[in-house]
Amino acid sequence: MVTDMMEWEKNVRKVEPYVPGEQPKSTEVIKLNTNECPYPPAPGVRRRAEGFDYDRLRLYPDTEAGELADALCAYYRISPEQLFIGVGSDDVLAMAFQTFFNSGKPVLFPDVTYSFYDVWAELFRIPYVRKPLDGDFRIVKEDYMVENGGIIIPNPNAPTGVFEEVGVMEEIIAANPDSVVIIDEAYVDFGGESCLKLIGKYDNFLVVQTFSKSRAMAGMRIGFAMGSPKLIGYLKDVKFAFNSYTMNAPSIELGAESVKDAEYFRNTVNKIMRTRERVKKELSELGFVFPDSKANFIFASHEKTAAKVIFEELKKRNIFVRFWDKPRIDNYLRITVGTDEQMDILLENLKEIIAMQTVVERSIKSDD
Repeated sequence: MVTDMMEWEKNVRKVEPYVPGEQPKSTEVIKLNTNECPYPPAPGVRRRAEGFDYDRLRLYPDTEAGELADALCAYYRISPEQLFIGVGSDDVLAMAFQTFFNSGKPVLFPDVTYSFYDVWAELFRIPYVRKPLDGDFRIVKEDYMVENGGIIIPNPNAPTGVFEEVGVMEEIIAANPDSVVIIDEAYVDFGGESCLKLIGKYDNFLVVQTFSKSRAMAGMRIGFAMGSPKLIGYLKDVKFAFNSYTMNAPSIELGAESVKDAEYFRNTVNKIMRTRERVKKELSELGFVFPDSKANFIFASHEKTAAKVIFEELKKRNIFVRFWDKPRIDNYLRITVGTDEQMDILLENLKEIIAMQTVVERSIKSDD
């Protein structure tokens, strides 16, 4: 039954929310739809968690996340004034949208990209323009050399996995001295080169990274930004005007332990990259095509079998991948790189599904 809108509802800020990847209740699934790391966090994280003094939970956490900040500054060789820490990179990016994109001019980002960007823009009433990627899902750099109110580009991109060279990103940054440029590097550890070296050169440039992918800590919600002291100072002003105690105590301590174990981090990332490259070859042999991913996922389309069919058939077999029914990408699947064992099961099932669909198509043709 449709009812008239209540008076108070007319003042509600309405947005189309971000739709995350499905989170199945059962643990008896192969979950390759949300780009989580298939390996556990560093061993030091577990040891620190087991020794955590739960009585400290009654106290407010360190507003500066000092232990975690110290570890990140040491690892990335930056000063505390160049670092901002938030509750996952989504929190950091949302804070950046609120802080920097207030000119009234449109913010620019790709048309095929992380689908939270337009949600934040709508939520904060920020005008925006989606700039089309080219036929190979690459950035057209000239599209970002126009008047704008800010720029955000993920590199490598999501969901395509395409990485743009640092030189391309620098051209865009240099061409926009009057607006803030943000490079979202959620997946950069899987084979890309970070733009971090540019933060000392451009006062208007921000790099954002996360612990959710390469550091295997999506459940802890840790993200951070690196930029000029001026940019970081403005971000902190907004954060402390909103909530001084955003980062909880366990996340601060366990995040620091993760950063300290650089060898484990490198080994984990290298395992995922090796598996990704192997799976690329096997997917190609099965008739899939995809951009050259430098992320922990592969954005794949089959030359004969529709993505939606494959998605639904895999789900019946308790294998979850990501599918979007959206223009330009409605025949692609984003497949997270899991363990070798998980990917072997995926590949075997893909062989069966493609063979089954081939038989169905031949049967239909023979009936015609």
